[in-house]
Amino acid sequence: MFTAEELLPIWLTLKLALITTVFLIAVATPVAWWLSHTNSKWRAPVSSIVTLPLVLPPSVLGFYLLVALGPHGPLGKLTEALGIGILTFTFPGLVIGSIVYSMPFAVQPLQAAFESIGKRPLEVAATLGARPWDAFWNVVVPLARPGFVTAALLTFAHTIGEFGVVLMIGGNVPGKTQVVSTEIYSYVEAMEYGKAHWLAGGMVAFSFIVLLGLTLLNRKNERVMP
Repeated sequence: MFTAEELLPIWLTLKLALITTVFLIAVATPVAWWLSHTNSKWRAPVSSIVTLPLVLPPSVLGFYLLVALGPHGPLGKLTEALGIGILTFTFPGLVIGSIVYSMPFAVQPLQAAFESIGKRPLEVAATLGARPWDAFWNVVVPLARPGFVTAALLTFAHTIGEFGVVLMIGGNVPGKTQVVSTEIYSYVEAMEYGKAHWLAGGMVAFSFIVLLGLTLLNRKNERVMP
């Protein structure tokens, strides 16, 4: 039913979701750790900025990212000065947009996991001579593993389903920036509802599996908690 060219958006979507997830887990971990432990006056503003993509319409967020990454925007001027070029309507531009748009889906589960651990395990580790970095990797990370799994799954799934931000920043260029969500849009515009149904149904099934997995994971964690 689908040609090799028509299946390419699936590969680009998976590639985009994987890169976004790996990068966001690395970035969100220190941000979530800071938010869960700081008493700084900047905690509320930073938390609001991180959460902003949850309430902003994707078209609004995508528009401002398009302006920022464009030839006259600050990020666009920076990438041009570095010899990278303009990132709008390119795959790297999609990655930047996805990272911004999916940020709260990585930070919030990690922040909740870190807050649930509390300070006691770190205090015990310190009394045993563990350095802060060692205590984090050997004590906090294992205890917060469900939070890391949840953050990774939500980020991956959310990136898979992006549409507004992707369309604004990357357009719908076949082979370059066309992902599954924008390919469905193209099929609907062309009145090819059969192909649109196959892709849309696949996304529904994928989303259901992710949510079911998270529900089962949460139930399992609740059973093992004292």
